Order: sequence, then C-alpha cells, then structure tokens
Amino acid sequence: MLSEKSRPVIEATLPIVAERIGHITPDFYERMFAARPDLMDGLFSRSSQLEGTQPKALAGSIAVFASYIVEHPDSYPDEVLSRVAHKHASLGLQENEYPTVYKYLFEAIAADLGEAATEEVVDAWSEVYWLMANALIKIEKGLYASQANNVTHAPFKVVDRQETGDNVVVLTFEPADNTPMTEAKAGQYISIITKARDGLRQPRQYTLLPSDKNQRRIGVKLDPNGEMTSIIHGLKIGDVVEISNPYGDLTLEGFGSADAPLYLFSAGIGVTPMISFLNELIESGSQRQVTVVHADRRLDTWPLREEMTELIEKLPHGKLISFIEDEETGDYRGRVDIAKLGIPAEANVYLCGPLPFMKGVRSALVDAGVPAQNINYEIFGPDQWMLRS
Repeated sequence: MLSEKSRPVIEATLPIVAERIGHITPDFYERMFAARPDLMDGLFSRSSQLEGTQPKALAGSIAVFASYIVEHPDSYPDEVLSRVAHKHASLGLQENEYPTVYKYLFEAIAADLGEAATEEVVDAWSEVYWLMANALIKIEKGLYASQANNVTHAPFKVVDRQETGDNVVVLTFEPADNTPMTEAKAGQYISIITKARDGLRQPRQYTLLPSDKNQRRIGVKLDPNGEMTSIIHGLKIGDVVEISNPYGDLTLEGFGSADAPLYLFSAGIGVTPMISFLNELIESGSQRQVTVVHADRRLDTWPLREEMTELIEKLPHGKLISFIEDEETGDYRGRVDIAKLGIPAEANVYLCGPLPFMKGVRSALVDAGVPAQNINYEIFGPDQWMLRS
C-alpha cells in the first residue's frame, strides 16, 4: 500500500513521469548494460532492446502500476503483475537483480527530470518501485517453488523436426540430462536459450504444443529479419539448447465460466496455444461449445492446419470457421468479420496472432457486446498492448 506521505507526490508527478518514462527507460537500459554487460547474456533479448519493445513495456508497466495504486489504494493490478512475473521467471530473473535495476533506473530518472527530481519526488517513486518489485519477487518465488526442479533452465536435445505451413517448423525436444520436468498447462510457454552468431546467449519464448510428458514441442515461424529465429528454426536433430520450465498465465482454468461458449481466434503461428487448448478440452472430456476462428493468407500458409482440424473434429461441440485472405478456400474470404459470427455476449474469448490482428478482433468484439473482461490473449514478445489497454 502506498504511504499517505507519497500518495500526493505521485498524484502530482504522475502525468510528467508517465509522459517522460518512455524517454527514461531507454537511457536506463543503456546505463545498466554499460555497467553490467553480463545481463545481456542469457537474460535480456538484444533485439527487444534494439527495437525498443522492451523499454516500452517496462515504461508501460511502471506507469500502469503507479496509476493503479493511486486509484485503488488497497489492491494491486494483479493481471499486469502476473504476466510480468511469469515472463521474468521464464528468463530466470533473480531477486538480487532488482537493486541493480533500481540503481540505473533512478539514475536515468534523475538525469531526465533534472531539478524536478527532488528528494521528495525520488523517495515517492522509489516507494512505488519497491512496492512493484516486492510484489513481483513474491509471485516469482512462488512460481519457482512450484516447479519440479530447482533450476531456471536445463539442457534439451532436438529429437524430431517437422515442417508445416509457410516457413514454420515444429521441433520436439527431450531432456539431455536427468533434471525432473514440470508438467505444463495448456497455453503455457518456455524460454529457449541459444547462442547468437557472435556467441551471445539469447532467450526467446515459444508456446508449448501438445506432446508426450517427457517432451517439449514448439512451433517456430522463420522471421527473415529476426536475430534468433533463423538459428532456432534451423536446429537439427541432436542439437542441444537450454530450455526453461513452463510458465504463462494464459490458461483455460480460472478464466470465465467453464460452461460459457468458448471462442478461439488465431492467425498465423498464433495457432499454437489454441491447439494446446483444444487438446486439453479433449482430454478433459469437455462438453463446451467451442468455436475456432482462424485467419490466414492461404491454406498452404496455415501452420498445423491438419492437427488443428483433427482436434476440432474430436470435440462433441467443436466448430471451425476460417477466413482466408488471398483465395476462395476458406469459409469466408478476407479478414475476420465479427458480424458474421454471431458471438454471444457471455462467450469466453482467447486471441493469439499478430498484434494488428488481435487489436482489430478485440475492438470488434467489444463493439459487438462482448465484455472486455471476457477477452484474453497471448502476445509473442514484450507485452506493450496490455499496458496501454
């Protein structure tokens, strides 16, 4: 809970800090990596720094947290904290790194705000930082304690490789040592650490596909401009990588009514969490009304189409609707049109795909009467969308 001493200071300075935080966070990362280049090896994504997505995500999380605790003095923004903590845990972030972040973040704040960064202002925002940090540390400790082992990453080897769709490869991994494996929940993801071409270890997150309990299975879409996807996409049988325990709070449990109609919207490689959900629904004997809506350019660019179709056919009340942009091979041609679907307001909805796709679908769903709290999503990479919406 924010102290009564700090509350008016935060209320007064929140507009200027929220306005400047997007300038502060890039300076913070530059300062921190100059002093601690080791943090870029295996923990932080270099491309997320270069593209600016990670600094923007950090800026958004701080602004959202501060705004929330001012408006809701007796609670925290649990959704934001949970999503950030799961991502931190997948990277193996430890409690002892939070003072490092604090040091260089507040150096950057002081440099940017200048004379406005009075002792009173710095003290108040320090309180906000440590309220957020300690809340994250508590969640992350719980996540680490829930695992079947006490390591952040373990070696896994590639045992199978299958190509599907447009430049998508499905990789299956098995443990390369005796580290116990935590059973994953449908919708969760792992971090994979591999070496970049200059030898720097870099993490990337991938949603888990259904697999045997002693395996991890992912789908990787090749990004010609990506630093690491070409390396991971090119892994061969026998190659060994570091893989984290499973994390992620995009799961079927605890979200909406278990009896409500379920709508799964995906585009491109966004099929991966949906396939995991479908598999879980089948294994649990679910009787729910399940509608999968998939968007793609062509049928041959649709990743894992056969696997998705087979799973839907196994559900007693499963239905597939496709929107194909470039040809007359789907149920509809063009982009997803919510008006054609007749989605009931009580539906539970999951989204995964490119950010413009999810933004468009979410906006159309809300306009059609689906409550925003009934819409959940997964985003690949640093989450900036949630922090603005």
